[in-house]
Amino acid sequence: MKDIILVVNPGSTSTKVALFDETNLVAVDTIRHSIKELAPFDRIIDQKDFRTELTLNFMAEHDYAPTDLLAVVGRGGLLKPIPGGTYLVEEEMLTDLREEKYNTHASNLGAIIAKEIADSAGVQAYIVDPVVVDEMEAIAKISGLKGIHRRSVSHALNQKAVARRLLNEANKQYEESNVIVVHLGGGTSIGAHRKGKMVDVVNGLDGEGPFTPERTGQLPLYDFAKKLVEENLSLKQVKTLLAGKGGLASYLNEIDIRQIVKRIEDGDREAELYLKAMSYQIGKAVGEMAAVLKGQVDSIILTGGAAHSTYLVKEIQSYSDWIAPVAVYPGEREMEALYEGVMRVLNGEEQAKRYNEV
Repeated sequence: MKDIILVVNPGSTSTKVALFDETNLVAVDTIRHSIKELAPFDRIIDQKDFRTELTLNFMAEHDYAPTDLLAVVGRGGLLKPIPGGTYLVEEEMLTDLREEKYNTHASNLGAIIAKEIADSAGVQAYIVDPVVVDEMEAIAKISGLKGIHRRSVSHALNQKAVARRLLNEANKQYEESNVIVVHLGGGTSIGAHRKGKMVDVVNGLDGEGPFTPERTGQLPLYDFAKKLVEENLSLKQVKTLLAGKGGLASYLNEIDIRQIVKRIEDGDREAELYLKAMSYQIGKAVGEMAAVLKGQVDSIILTGGAAHSTYLVKEIQSYSDWIAPVAVYPGEREMEALYEGVMRVLNGEEQAKRYNEV
């Protein structure tokens, strides 16, 4: 009987895999890939067969075969900007991923692996809420300089998943509510969700919003431009500076919030200043998203790996809890979110979208 959903979530050095039946998690694993194992592959796309075999081995270890599958869902990769939702994996999508049309990332393999295994099982393959989800309104994309537009890049999968979870627990509908979701990690994204759509996003990847453990966030532009000219930095160097060597890494030479909190507890006033400054900037950004929603905010949600820090959460709450109640969902729910997206389609709660129609 076909009643198993396979979830495949490729990362740069791991492949997360899970099996769900129609109600529960059956098995889950994070398969780690060493540098030596990945060395023979010139491109990420070349790792497809290697990761597919590991995924099938995972299924076999738990006594499942492709013939047991009801559907397969993979992590969505770098595609063209698309509205949120659950998408069928079809040829146009696969072509864009194989050709790395919109850049390269391990998540590109999610749909490709899902489709190959799904085809062998005679079932459908899907992706859910990839990082390129774009539901921003036209007014939100205006940057202030002609020719440069704001982009929607965020932890869309986890943001939408935790929003649905919170609202379900409160007997409310995501499509009828307004929430602000703050994903706290090495990079931070903050979304204003209005009645089921993420209408504006603080895009931490492109240098917007608050600084983070390893990203600069928004900088004073004149001084930054001066630095670029004086140091003759290449575009590659600028990218590394903005997303890798900025934020807490530049101030404290540390990105682990736990270690920074320990330094604060040991009396390090410099560490305290910079962690509080990051919290301050996150709080300001939440206020901006509240303005986007015109003050009509049902809840603020803090999620992501850094939301495990009680210290950080308390600081952010001190700036935000006057706007709306603040809920905390530490970590990420990517595997569950992918499964839930497929189940909404299979249960008839929503219709699968098609990449070539958006």
